[in-house]
Amino acid sequence: MQKRCHCGDIMKMKLRTVIYSGKVEIDNVPIYSCSVCSRSEVLPDVKPDLTGLIAKLGQEPPKQTFLFNECNEWADLLVEASEDKNQPDPYHIERLTQERINNLLDLHLIAQSLHDEEWIADINKRLSQLSKRSLHT
Repeated sequence: MQKRCHCGDIMKMKLRTVIYSGKVEIDNVPIYSCSVCSRSEVLPDVKPDLTGLIAKLGQEPPKQTFLFNECNEWADLLVEASEDKNQPDPYHIERLTQERINNLLDLHLIAQSLHDEEWIADINKRLSQLSKRSLHT
């Protein structure tokens, strides 16, 4: 996954650690990074979840560490794909995305049958995160 940088070079996607307020480490954040001009930017599709997490931390957070992939499905898929070194197939992430969507839809049916509104809302949020990204891949 890559995009064109303002300097004209290609920015590659990497999973990085974002440090907030000098105290909070947020690991596994998908970021585009340019090796030529050192510009970095958070993937637009995950930025709302990252800013939401930072907003919850407040102005003076205690020292702590978060795994961003635990609160964002797209980041979680990228972590899973990066751990699987035996997948040279460029469609690997697309297949992982479809599998995750299917699994979440199955869970949605179970949550509906149990009338668990909180679980349904969580699954809907996760599906939304994946569907936004799958429109751009």
